[in-house]
Amino acid sequence: MSRALEGVRVLEVAQWWFVPAAGAVLADWGADVVKVEHPVSGDGQRGLMTSGLIPDTGGVNFMMEQSNRGKKSVGIDIATDDGRELIYRMAEKSDVFLTNFLPPARRKLSIDVEDIRTRNPNIIYVRGHGQGARGPDSEKAGYDGTSFWSRGGIGQSITPAGHEYPIMQKAAFGDSIGAMTIAGGIAAALFKRATTGEASVVDVSLLGTAMWTLAPDIVASRLLKGDMPSFNHSDMPNPVVSNYRTKDGRWVMLTMLQSDRLWPDFCRHIGREDMIEDERFRDAMSRFQNRQECIRILDEVFAARTLAEWKENFKTMEGAWAPLQTAAELHEDEQALANGYFPEVEGGDEGQFRLVASPVQFDESPTELTRAPEHGEHTETVLMEMGIEWEEIERLKAAKAIL
Repeated sequence: MSRALEGVRVLEVAQWWFVPAAGAVLADWGADVVKVEHPVSGDGQRGLMTSGLIPDTGGVNFMMEQSNRGKKSVGIDIATDDGRELIYRMAEKSDVFLTNFLPPARRKLSIDVEDIRTRNPNIIYVRGHGQGARGPDSEKAGYDGTSFWSRGGIGQSITPAGHEYPIMQKAAFGDSIGAMTIAGGIAAALFKRATTGEASVVDVSLLGTAMWTLAPDIVASRLLKGDMPSFNHSDMPNPVVSNYRTKDGRWVMLTMLQSDRLWPDFCRHIGREDMIEDERFRDAMSRFQNRQECIRILDEVFAARTLAEWKENFKTMEGAWAPLQTAAELHEDEQALANGYFPEVEGGDEGQFRLVASPVQFDESPTELTRAPEHGEHTETVLMEMGIEWEEIERLKAAKAIL
């Protein structure tokens, strides 16, 4: 496996998913990521497995594993003088300081930009925010459910008009998108430092990430003086850009933007060669003008076969299509498995379990993963690597500065 960030040291002082998942991506890419957790409570996300909110998962704390794999964990109480000094000493040897602590907490703990850079002026300081580094809400908390999904417009755009309740996002949905954004920003900052000698402060917010994700709608809303147009299934402008229900109640998504070029091949694959030269459907404009009839026919065609039958039938079709899969079905997806998107790691009651790899691969090599660390698992090892003697480690433990 190619390790693009081999030799890069990342010091992570962060909790939950958004920013820690960025650290996991950097670890996937070969960086040495040290996660700092409170000696007693640890990352708050660890508690989700014992809260009763998540059913038994065979001993795998999947929320921690997915967002913290490949790291080292040290238990340090930054609120103590000894603990803070350890953070400074670790920062001296680090390339990146990664945090999602709110500004008041960073100031109180003396781990803000100027504090860390007093000890290492060349460090890249990275902040994950809810709403951004400036403005009236810059110091307020934000999770992806609020800052990304709700405030960022995603939830409203996804929820159908007249729906009784807003559609809710899935777990860590916006956090995971934001984490990849942070990782990309760090990679760019490392390149800038390597080429100019300048160390950046990198800021990524969940609100900004949502706006980037929803950019077509946001930009168009002002130009159109309203929302982007939406269409019911029976009124889709292009009948071969839509979902169709199969005989067994599953769905097939077609996305054939070059519909005139792809239409004949599509018709042959659905067994309706007669529609190729049908004047009502022979070109894109005709299909648009007669779209309701075209969609009605396609509804009947797709409803005549099961999803398994359509999968087999479409193996040789040129146009883009996909089944609407469940999360569980992705475990058996031939493409996901062939590309190494589901690496196995050691752990759990069954000895192994799968995690989802970050989507960037280098040099045509699948990503290899290792499990997430236990709370404070590497405290002694990391401190000894820093040159701290065992007697000092024992003193720090007695003082409750470390785990």
